[in-house]
Amino acid sequence: MGTYEEKLSILSEMISFARVDYSLKDSEHHFLLSVASNLGIGEDTFNELLKKKSPKVVLKSQAERIVQFHRLLLLMNIDEEQHEKEISTLHNIGLAMGLPPSAIGQVLEVMHKYPNKVVPPDVLINIFKAHYN
Repeated sequence: MGTYEEKLSILSEMISFARVDYSLKDSEHHFLLSVASNLGIGEDTFNELLKKKSPKVVLKSQAERIVQFHRLLLLMNIDEEQHEKEISTLHNIGLAMGLPPSAIGQVLEVMHKYPNKVVPPDVLINIFKAHYN
């Protein structure tokens, strides 16, 4: 995993995405806190990120960008609701990361085939691999 600044940026981006619908549900908060813990970010720092964004750090590797896209996809579906604004924002974030538009679209389509719309990591990776070949 990347630097501490990259981790803060990842989490900050996720917090912003969770608030696209102008609220932060308990399920989203718990998920974000879990991601923070997995990234080695303490609860105090997490609470600070809820108040103030961390500077944006561009993830260097394609693999890191795909993992972040997957985290955002999981976050979007954690509350079992998908709003057009969330889907559109996720699509735009993926484009800004440099991910192939066709792969992003395919992931957003296939998520409906899985329980709780959780796309398995191997399926997600295979979709992106196919679009890079």
